Amino acid sequence: MAEVLVLVESLDGKVKKPTLELLTAARQLGEPSAVVIGAPGTAEPLKNQLAEFGAAKVYVAESDEIAGYTVAPKAEALAAVVEQASPVAVLVVSSAEGKEIAARTALKIGGGLLYDAVGIDADGSVSQQIFGASIEVKAKVSKGTPVITVRPNSFAPEPSTGAAEEVSVSVTPSDSAKAAKIVDTVVEEKGSRPQLSDASVVVSGGRGIGKADNFTIIEGLADSLGAAVGASRAVVDAGWVPHSMQVGQTGVTVSPQLYLAVGISGAIQHRAGMQTSKTIVAINKDPEAPIFEIADFGVVGDLFAVAPQLTDEITKRKS
Repeated sequence: MAEVLVLVESLDGKVKKPTLELLTAARQLGEPSAVVIGAPGTAEPLKNQLAEFGAAKVYVAESDEIAGYTVAPKAEALAAVVEQASPVAVLVVSSAEGKEIAARTALKIGGGLLYDAVGIDADGSVSQQIFGASIEVKAKVSKGTPVITVRPNSFAPEPSTGAAEEVSVSVTPSDSAKAAKIVDTVVEEKGSRPQLSDASVVVSGGRGIGKADNFTIIEGLADSLGAAVGASRAVVDAGWVPHSMQVGQTGVTVSPQLYLAVGISGAIQHRAGMQTSKTIVAINKDPEAPIFEIADFGVVGDLFAVAPQLTDEITKRKS
């Protein structure tokens, strides 16, 4: 069976959920194999989880030189694995780093690059959404090995036993790849909420909340659902929340199973960042708000009455 490479993203010795989604998506094209690139010892704690989700092989490219620099050595390592394995495709998570690695790798191997896929077909074509997610297109690489970045939450991760046979790959980064060195690392403080970019449930607040202090209503609803918290551009521009929480064309693109838009009118800039959500629920007092055009369920009402009642009801049902 044809081999499909999946670049692994991990944190604290665990495989990130978007990578498990890629291992599932890879089965549309052939037999998935994982590629672990990083410092020595990175792959060992990941192999059982990779095997659980169907990785037939685990290509391991570990080196202090790779870990000590930015994305260029990782792209060289991935290109070396492609040369060794001759896969039918390479799948990478559509994260900021993943997209850069994918672009550099495609150039090195002479393959084609497809960004932000939300679906993959057995013939190698992918589904993409363009122009603010208002148009869906099918695209396929016509020459070379396709390198595809896949938007998180586009596939549900499904276990499938794999051998996870370890294959060592020796890579020595070139001098040009080591032009930018990592001199310091700062660990961002994170709360108990899921990361916005790959959360399965997102609750976002918009201008309708009125002021910064009222954003606690959005946070309370999100916490009752175990959801990530997002915001519209208007809320970010007002300084009520940091830019890292902005959902939209100039912020974070999300594609959760459930998206709750509270007090958000639904400007095209915001819709471009969340329109691929599987189920969209909108709460807005304006029945003509554009958000209702794409919502699966809508509540026309005052968010200050609806959101707290919804939070209370969810909390009661959970208890």
